[in-house]
Amino acid sequence: MKLSAAELRRELSQRNLLLAEAVPHECTYGAIPSVLYQEVEGEHGNFLRPSYRRICAAPDWHRRLKKCYSASRRLARSSDRIRRELDCASSSDALLMNIFCYPGLTCRKSVCALLGIAPGARPQFGFKPGIPLLNGRADRTEIDMVLGHLFVEAKLTEGDFQTGRADLLHRYKGLDAIFQVNELPSSGGTVRSYQLIRGVMAAHQLGMSFLVLYDGRRPDLAEACYRVIRAVRGCGLRSRLSVLTWQELSCTLPNALKTFLVAKYGIYASPITRDAVERSGSRRAGALKRGSKSSRTTAL
Repeated sequence: MKLSAAELRRELSQRNLLLAEAVPHECTYGAIPSVLYQEVEGEHGNFLRPSYRRICAAPDWHRRLKKCYSASRRLARSSDRIRRELDCASSSDALLMNIFCYPGLTCRKSVCALLGIAPGARPQFGFKPGIPLLNGRADRTEIDMVLGHLFVEAKLTEGDFQTGRADLLHRYKGLDAIFQVNELPSSGGTVRSYQLIRGVMAAHQLGMSFLVLYDGRRPDLAEACYRVIRAVRGCGLRSRLSVLTWQELSCTLPNALKTFLVAKYGIYASPITRDAVERSGSRRAGALKRGSKSSRTTAL
């Protein structure tokens, strides 16, 4: 099923309006209300209980919950308390933490094999790689999660990978060595997929791999990734870039997490089949006009 960002937001809204009836929550105004859950006595409606307990027990993970919600003005009594981004049912960060903070998740052989990580890697959320600028300073780009050698960018209902002014992109040191800049998606002085471009530069700088996790109902996000990777100069860097759907990841998860993802997000486990890999490989060959290295995840 192919959905737009708005259509997926609507589906998540409908699902969570039903789920939230039994727990404290509030909703934003608008045609597609966002559901914001509240913590009560150590329980949080936006999180699976085992994941939330581990998050609260780890100070660095718990700090991630403090990110402010940017649409508080669309709430009744918006000034009576501070709302947090990860309270929102459509938060991709909350989805990411629900999965990777689940007990024993990064020790599962199936998860480690799919992601190509060593067993027992501990997630780090909100990492700032400090991409160098021409003026000697570093930018404040944030990576959603670091897991061993892997940078992870999580997407759910976001419309795109953000945009930025072309002149801001040219502040980065080594930009021309990493990309064929004229191949990057841009128009009228605006560069599309600005966030993704910076993530690739961070992976290059630190010798990391870079994975985009997205909802399989949003193929537009995968296509945006392919547009950026076409501009990457080096095949070594290209081989460290990949995309993976939440649905594919779900195949490796414990049953409790699978059930949670279906009920809350409509994410059903969908295995990576040989036919699917071959079809995606054909699309990439046409889009990239150069070879790419395959992996268990769908390589860019």
